[in-house]
Amino acid sequence: MADEPPRRHWVVAPDAAGVRLDRFLTARGELGTRSQVHRLIGDGAVEVNGRVVKAGTMVRAGDRIAARLRAAVPVGVEPEAIPLDVLFEDEVLLAINKPPGLVVHPAPGHWQGTLVSALLHRWPTAASGLDPARLGIVHRLDKDTSGVLLIARTAEALADLGRQFRGRTVRKQYVALVWGAPRLPRGVIDKPIGRHPVQRKRMAVRGAGGRAARTRYEIVERFTGISLVRAFPETGRTHQIRVHLAALGCPIVADPLYARPRPGPPGGIARQALHAERIDFAHPSSGAPVSLAAPLPGDLNAALAALRARKA
Repeated sequence: MADEPPRRHWVVAPDAAGVRLDRFLTARGELGTRSQVHRLIGDGAVEVNGRVVKAGTMVRAGDRIAARLRAAVPVGVEPEAIPLDVLFEDEVLLAINKPPGLVVHPAPGHWQGTLVSALLHRWPTAASGLDPARLGIVHRLDKDTSGVLLIARTAEALADLGRQFRGRTVRKQYVALVWGAPRLPRGVIDKPIGRHPVQRKRMAVRGAGGRAARTRYEIVERFTGISLVRAFPETGRTHQIRVHLAALGCPIVADPLYARPRPGPPGGIARQALHAERIDFAHPSSGAPVSLAAPLPGDLNAALAALRARKA
């Protein structure tokens, strides 16, 4: 018989009574981010007094809570010796410069060649409390977006970074090539984002049913028909920068979802020209400020070189 997955247990103290179950467990810092806690609850892996309950259940003093941790990586996910461009690493944190084309999490159609496979090879044994299917990946970048990505090496670091992201104290900076130019040299896009009502792979600005989303931007350099823009997302919605810039009338160059095909993308760039350039946060152990930057990948450098050559 296979070994039982590891379990965690808590008894609710009087001062924690009246808190939602998902918030109670997230605050414990042993099960990862709130979204990971939600998945465990949704999978029936959390019981209160021996019963499976919903994430919004209010806990009471004396409640006994048990959580069954994920015990295995999904079938089909194997360690792979995928090279990683490491920007920073210590005993609790890893930061990489993700190349375009690398899928972050395994999913149907992408079981192999993912960042999780690379991490499984780098760390054959996951730290206690980390979901083996995610291995401490704190946030995500789309497959064809490059740049800085953080991975926690302990459950405590993952919980702390999750709190920073939820509290919006993490500062993220992206650079993008966009078609056209925003009307103003700098500004704020404050438009809610939700799932597209018809095309389910897309997100869209939604007046009703959307979640609050806010992105600051500034024009860095202008070319003929194209601009280099920096974007500073203050929230973390799916495809946020891509959707917001498209809503501004300036979709990202070569974006297959939000920009119509146009001839002659600069330098022949074949993926959305978006790069996570920098991230600033507090170190999860020491609290010291950390600022990490990822140099532009070759395809974006080639695109900029082609644009500057045309302008010269």
